[in-house]
Amino acid sequence: MKDLNRREWIISASAMGLFGACNSPKEDKPLVEPTIVDAHVHVWSSDFRRYPLAPGFEPTDLWIPSYSVERLIREGKPAGIGKTNLIQMTWYGLDHSYILDIIAKDPKHFVGTGIVPAVTDVSLPSPDKTMIALSKKGIYAFRVRGGTTRPPLGGGPQWMDHPGFDMMFKAAAEHNLALSFLMSINDLPELARMCEHFPDSPVIIDHLAGTHEASTEEEIQLLLKMAQHKKVMIKVGAFYGRGRTPPYLSLLPLIKRIVDAFGPERCMWESDAPFPPDRPSRHPLPEVPHGIEPAVALIRDHADFLSQSDKHQILTKTAEDFFFNR
Repeated sequence: MKDLNRREWIISASAMGLFGACNSPKEDKPLVEPTIVDAHVHVWSSDFRRYPLAPGFEPTDLWIPSYSVERLIREGKPAGIGKTNLIQMTWYGLDHSYILDIIAKDPKHFVGTGIVPAVTDVSLPSPDKTMIALSKKGIYAFRVRGGTTRPPLGGGPQWMDHPGFDMMFKAAAEHNLALSFLMSINDLPELARMCEHFPDSPVIIDHLAGTHEASTEEEIQLLLKMAQHKKVMIKVGAFYGRGRTPPYLSLLPLIKRIVDAFGPERCMWESDAPFPPDRPSRHPLPEVPHGIEPAVALIRDHADFLSQSDKHQILTKTAEDFFFNR
């Protein structure tokens, strides 16, 4: 594909509705139309009276006192973000009030990913019925932590061998709801087993399943093999990790392999905002700060192996089709 600078790309992409080019009377610059869909953002409120923390959590447990939807809009709109999938924060537990209130006020621009426990030792509503009830309020995906990213529930590699997970996969297939997995590469064989049993259940793999530019070929192949399951989608994002600095170019070869395997129609861009220093970080802050704009730019400006329609698919259409065009 011919290399385009950012201005040329914006003008070209405007034909697809990804960006609109119009001239400001004060500046000869194209204005960004906010049409990109951010498939993964964390928000929470400092209003603990209205949105109380779950038992066992204290305000000091939060990364920062608040990352509000108002701040999210303020930071995302200049980068072209128009719609967002909000991820339920752990410290709210099963109380989805904050993201549900945001969605109820503006369902055209916000949807959610909730938390539903498949396995519990207390009496709670069945996970499938809870998924269906929340979906009626704009929550269309449900986060599942992989076996290596949560406390163990039992021995053996088949950590989803439980009726609760069967219920969730069945509800996902019947109601077009996604199970969104925060997992490591070592969890993928068990997810593959479940996808074979439930081939019609939409599945989303968050954060490239933790793969990165230093992953082994064996690890990358485990992820690419998931593309054979046709209802599996993957979030391409969280670029700020592992000491990377903008513009995150070291990830491009891996992203190319993932898009080649899954196809752009099953890849959705995510920011995973907020960024360091507003969340825990094990690496020093870069001179060029992390942010939504450089995260968008990696796909928009630097992924030269993608056509304009591919970029539109990844930045907008995949997430929009699943979460908003229902």
